[in-house]
Amino acid sequence: MSCILAVCEQSEGKLKKVAGEVASEALRLGQASGLPVVALTIGPGAAAAAAALAPFGVESAGAIEGASVASYSGEAYAAALAAVARAKGAALLLIGATSFARDLLGRLGALLSSSPASDCVALSFANGAFRARRPVYAGKAILTVAFKATPALASLRPNVFAATKVAGKTTRVEAIAAAAAPAQCARRTGRVDAGGGKLELTEAEVIVSGGRGLKTPENFAKLIEPLAAALGGAVGASRAVVDAGWRPHGEQVGQTGKTVAPKLYVACGISGAIQHLAGMRTARTIVAINKDREAPIFKVADYGIVGDVDEVLPALTEQAKALRAGH
Repeated sequence: MSCILAVCEQSEGKLKKVAGEVASEALRLGQASGLPVVALTIGPGAAAAAAALAPFGVESAGAIEGASVASYSGEAYAAALAAVARAKGAALLLIGATSFARDLLGRLGALLSSSPASDCVALSFANGAFRARRPVYAGKAILTVAFKATPALASLRPNVFAATKVAGKTTRVEAIAAAAAPAQCARRTGRVDAGGGKLELTEAEVIVSGGRGLKTPENFAKLIEPLAAALGGAVGASRAVVDAGWRPHGEQVGQTGKTVAPKLYVACGISGAIQHLAGMRTARTIVAINKDREAPIFKVADYGIVGDVDEVLPALTEQAKALRAGH
């Protein structure tokens, strides 16, 4: 029987934020198409993570566990997911557009003979076919694509799709034995976290980013981090400051960094090169702070402040603290 598969990313039994967004969008498309939805979790802790999908209204989930997926391997995970997609006759497979998906989506496309649509910002079903909308040309245009092969494969940009909670639901979890891993595959032997309990950039609803206009790396700790903390957000950076060694690559926003879509993006001392805009222009609200009133960032900003970050950011931080204290 044909169905929609929602691959819900998890780590050690805990769902990633994007998992709820993927599950909710799959259920919406299931209602539109009349197809049943099956959520999938994979790897150590998959069963616990699958059960945790109940608040999103997921009634059926498969937990893929076994020796071949006991440690992360792109080849092994893709082989296991492809086997389930074939067995269940999937018409559509959705996954969050994170580093997890970037490693898996192309492999799944090759194994299932399907061309994936990555980093989608909208999906629809009409006249018996799924369609996806995704940014192209560094975000300067939106392309609508149709899928010729089955299953259709798509990754969803985090923070774009609503994660809808549904009360009173329980999830029926099916244990699925992972398919055997390919004879040769690379495996992750260790992991180094960013540390400090920092909020993951792609999952943050608020991001405060800094660029060369900060003048010195010390100003990130002095100006950017306090504002991000006051707003309950994460810290981002432009490629220029990452290349200069001021901030780690994990904080880079842009075409060669991370693509984000927070509710609020505050660009501080960032000129707005097209490569940076490609990574953040789908944010719901963009605030730009730059002393150069001709900076390209103002063309995409919803609100612009022409001024020196040394003067503007401390004032914003104090106002943000006062507002949070008032609530």
